[in-house]
Amino acid sequence: MNVPFHFNLRLGIQIPALSASWDAYPRDIQEEVLYQWEHSRGDIPARIREIEEEINEKQQRLYEETDFDRSCRLNEEISERASVITDLWIWYRTGENIQVKQRAKN
Repeated sequence: MNVPFHFNLRLGIQIPALSASWDAYPRDIQEEVLYQWEHSRGDIPARIREIEEEINEKQQRLYEETDFDRSCRLNEEISERASVITDLWIWYRTGENIQVKQRAKN
């Protein structure tokens, strides 16, 4: 079985694309998903820093902008980038408490 991950263009990272509940996956798939997720999850802090730099640049442009319509667009772009950071933090915390299911005792 192939481990279900896909690249999320908005977030800029690989995220799990589970089609069933966690417990429905066999132990080996759960382990592989957690392994891959830890690699993707490790990319999140760097991704957040990149977006924060974009926001800082846009805020500087906004500070210097005199055209109202362009100011509104910059505000919208800043808001969208901040929303991505929020979503990335949510994903970063996802999986902290997920564990591989234990084998049933006979």
